[in-house]
Amino acid sequence: MLINLIADYGVGDPAFAEVSQRLLQHLSDAQIHCLSVPAFSTLATGFWIAQLGLNPGPENHLIYHNCAPRQDNLEGRPNNEGEGLTYALLPNGVKVVGVLAGYSLSFIKDIAVSIHAINVSRGGSQFRSRDVFPQAAIALANGDESVLGDMIKPEQIPDPPKDRVAWVDGYGNIKTTISADSIDLEPETKVIVRVGDMVSDAVYSDGSFRVSEGTLAFAPGSSGWMVNDKQQVRWMELFLRGGSAWKRFAKPRVGQFVTYQPI
Repeated sequence: MLINLIADYGVGDPAFAEVSQRLLQHLSDAQIHCLSVPAFSTLATGFWIAQLGLNPGPENHLIYHNCAPRQDNLEGRPNNEGEGLTYALLPNGVKVVGVLAGYSLSFIKDIAVSIHAINVSRGGSQFRSRDVFPQAAIALANGDESVLGDMIKPEQIPDPPKDRVAWVDGYGNIKTTISADSIDLEPETKVIVRVGDMVSDAVYSDGSFRVSEGTLAFAPGSSGWMVNDKQQVRWMELFLRGGSAWKRFAKPRVGQFVTYQPI
């Protein structure tokens, strides 16, 4: 089994090791790959759940995610209670277990075969993803659905935003939540792009490497997935050939607004 562990613990944080250890206690043959998202970024969490879950992978695949800002109730939290645990089954058989918070399930809500609440305590520990939730994840990974509760309808989950920074990769490319299908421009059209408070000129391209060195491209990127058997979504990226789009826009954070306008 492949387990993608997506959480906002921080790069290299021992929390990843602690949670992995609990999962491997009863899934000893699993291979765990850890992905750290920015603190409290349910947007990045949801983006990567879809990117990893809806693209080709091994038949036996579990995504275990935890990004729980505990923003469902702004009052004091008795017993460390937070957002509830959920289970989603994707059309390709990938199982997704994790906290329903913000945009965590927004990108898969209309694609998943089903989404259910999980009957497990919402409190009991500050570190629920280690102390409370692994037992339910392990049960579901082994095909035991007795822990499932009420079905969650797509309309109970917020839509993904259409104008945000979703991720910044190691090359400084800015992945956005702007769908390539929403762009109605001719290739090589010059545009003004705003990310947060920073503005830059760019060139719309239908392929990033078709722009010359030093040019900022606004183009369909490498991220996307099949929505159904016939429809695919791809996400726009800002790509500075020979440089870093992230630095060009003063190192924006995941979640900042992205807008564009033809010149």
